[in-house]
Amino acid sequence: MGFSTKPEGIAALKVAADEARLRQARVLVVPNTEADDPGPHIDALTEAGVEWELRPAPVTREIAEHLMEIADEVEAEMIVIGLRRRSPTGKLLLGMNAQRVLLDAGPPVLAVKAD
Repeated sequence: MGFSTKPEGIAALKVAADEARLRQARVLVVPNTEADDPGPHIDALTEAGVEWELRPAPVTREIAEHLMEIADEVEAEMIVIGLRRRSPTGKLLLGMNAQRVLLDAGPPVLAVKAD
């Protein structure tokens, strides 16, 4: 799952924990940037009884490419990403990374909005 410290990233982490528990799978947490530290939020996975692994954030390439490469490498069942709420006009322009993952990823993508 792609992780950011924004509300949509935290919501995606919680949904990834629920999905992993249902599927008896582990979660690979991939921070969007080096500043996106999942440490304070990783308890959601542990509390759900889900195995998890932290992968490094991309250093030189875009998060979308990095996330899809990891998903292909581990043959992920699903990618979970957070999407922020947008105005009616903003909905016409989905974030570039989110759009790339939604359109180009091999496994199914679950897009989560924050409460």
